[in-house]
Amino acid sequence: MRRIFVALLLSGMVATSLCAQTQETPAPAAGSPETTDPNRIKVRVDLVNVLFTVTDKKNRRILDLKRDDFQVLEDNKPQSIRYFSRETDLPLRIGLVLDTSNSVRDRLRFEQEAAIDFLSTTVRPKQDLAYLVSFDTATQLVQDYTDDVEKLSDAIRELRAGGGTALFDTIYFACKEKMLFFPPPDPYLRRVLVVISDGQDNQSEHTRDEALAMAQRGEVIIFAISTNRTGVQGQGDKVLKYLAQETGGRAFFPFAAADQVRRFEDDLATNFEEISRELRSQYSLAYFSTNRTHDGTFRNVSIRTREKDVNVRAKSGYFAPSK
Repeated sequence: MRRIFVALLLSGMVATSLCAQTQETPAPAAGSPETTDPNRIKVRVDLVNVLFTVTDKKNRRILDLKRDDFQVLEDNKPQSIRYFSRETDLPLRIGLVLDTSNSVRDRLRFEQEAAIDFLSTTVRPKQDLAYLVSFDTATQLVQDYTDDVEKLSDAIRELRAGGGTALFDTIYFACKEKMLFFPPPDPYLRRVLVVISDGQDNQSEHTRDEALAMAQRGEVIIFAISTNRTGVQGQGDKVLKYLAQETGGRAFFPFAAADQVRRFEDDLATNFEEISRELRSQYSLAYFSTNRTHDGTFRNVSIRTREKDVNVRAKSGYFAPSK
């Protein structure tokens, strides 16, 4: 009885939850950092949880808003906010996705060093875990989940450029195999994918929307840093911006922002720093959906605020559980 009570209590602690699925949590995937407890009791979680960031017109984060400042809608129908909080200390699960195709050969060293600095300042021992995936024509899991930044750094430095670009397949893999399966209470964490690429794809079997859907099913927030050096946002940049926007993340374009004084590597490091800060300054809300149908469909979610001249950045929706 005590065990059941504890499990139910955990299921109610959604103010720090990232799990938007109202279904029994599946077993962890092979290679998952989480362990399976044979005595664990699985609990149905009938709440939709949303992490979001609020900024002003200059993209500065606003950190002092309250529950009454927000309204949440699902498929344009108002929902009652059940839980609300500022999330600054949730454990992180970070997937670092590095494009090592021929198109980034001359920028790879800068990307490697900036990525190492990012992990060094973001991953907290015994609390956060990160893994490394590289891709060109094929996807490769270079380093599995670990909180050992030295292991991650060594793996990053060993990367070499060459081949085509299978961006969508890689995002699909990273979300499905490494983000989708976490048993309770481990859904109470942030799942983040940091993608460094020019956004071009010429090798994937999966489409852009299939990659996005898998990220949405895994409750993954995508941050993207473009390596497009033309100074003009092209189709690849639009892809990165779309994936980030739909999952509640953000896309950065260091070459577009660079001038004769600021070098690309400086902008790249600044982008990583901004991602790290944002992960510690988000809001979280949860609600019971008025649509209790378990039909597996995608539900659109929007968050509005009564404050003027602010922007709310959140995922565009979630997939309802299936029967």
